[in-house]
Amino acid sequence: MTYKETLDWMFAQLPMYQNKGKVAFNSKLDGIISFADHLGEPHTKFKSIHIAGTNGKGSSSHLLASILQEAGYKVGLYTSPHLKDFRERIRINGKKISKNWVVDFIAENQSYFKTHNLSFFEMTVGMAFSYFAEELVDIAIIEVGLGGRLDSTNIIKPEVSLITNIGLDHTDMLGDTIPLIAKEKAGIIKTNVPVVISEFNEETAPVFKSIANERGADIIFADEKEYPDYKIGLLGSYQKKNVKGVLAALSALKHFKVTTVNIELGLQRVVENTNLMGRWQQIGNEPTIICDTAHNKEGISLVLDQLKEQDFNELHIVLGFVKDKDISKIISLFPKNARYYFCKPKIFRGLNENILADLFYQLDFKGNIYESVNKAFKAAKKAAKTNDFIYVGGSNFVVSEIL
Repeated sequence: MTYKETLDWMFAQLPMYQNKGKVAFNSKLDGIISFADHLGEPHTKFKSIHIAGTNGKGSSSHLLASILQEAGYKVGLYTSPHLKDFRERIRINGKKISKNWVVDFIAENQSYFKTHNLSFFEMTVGMAFSYFAEELVDIAIIEVGLGGRLDSTNIIKPEVSLITNIGLDHTDMLGDTIPLIAKEKAGIIKTNVPVVISEFNEETAPVFKSIANERGADIIFADEKEYPDYKIGLLGSYQKKNVKGVLAALSALKHFKVTTVNIELGLQRVVENTNLMGRWQQIGNEPTIICDTAHNKEGISLVLDQLKEQDFNELHIVLGFVKDKDISKIISLFPKNARYYFCKPKIFRGLNENILADLFYQLDFKGNIYESVNKAFKAAKKAAKTNDFIYVGGSNFVVSEIL
């Protein structure tokens, strides 16, 4: 198969959370454990840092990878979902896995796939681990896909575990309270492996302390530590919270030499080093155009706080969501003095633009409805004047369509 045919087969044959939601969430690790055994246990052949959390885990993963690259290490980076190209999920020193490697991996394991009902995520995690093992990375930064305890990445034994912000997201699978979700995320804590918690929270701290204690894992609350105020190459003041967790994780990482200069350059050059996209990313001037992949209450709240700090005449918001978001808990965060462009991301789980608009109209928000993200974005750019501000967000899939 060609690369395109391979991807089409992967997306069509196997359940994928971003398209099918809860159907694709497996309740056990049997599938990935069996697949890893078939592949020769690749996850045991490289060192790693494991990162879970509701918000901030993607940025934290990229920041860690960038710093370790600056320190001269060969660094694998596994993240999800991708924005434009599947290969964004699997990188070494910022360079995406080759199309040929993807094609060959699927071809070589076709007979296994035909006899085992693997999820899209299990197959992709197996691919990433095999790639990192074959390429002899010094260390891999592994981002959890969903939750932690039952996530396919959770077969690794890392050097350090990092848990970022905890919020109410994917409540149908992870639990409907903050402590319950924290318990799922805490599933990545391993016996005798230090765990860093980016942000102290009175609801989650007892959960993390209890599980860390059970497993003999040293626990570090990053925001109780003092760190220099480094310059960060990612826009968005909320990144300062992520950086504390990153720095604490590096402090807990043994047998790797990282200097202050490595940290400074790694934080500044994160976009160049790892090709991170979609985090308060500026894609236009006059008017200023910013996109951000924040898609839950906590993440959107941070982004909208950042919006309040900007100078502009009129605010234009291009907005779309997926069906499983409880929009009623998010609407109140948005400013009423903005002009809205309601749209639907082009995926199976996209929330209908008319339903979205009606929810906002009921609370006297003003805006128009568009049948696609592209049409909404074009309308915003046409309407906006030089000193205006356009924000595009609500979902990874909305942002991916305009990048």
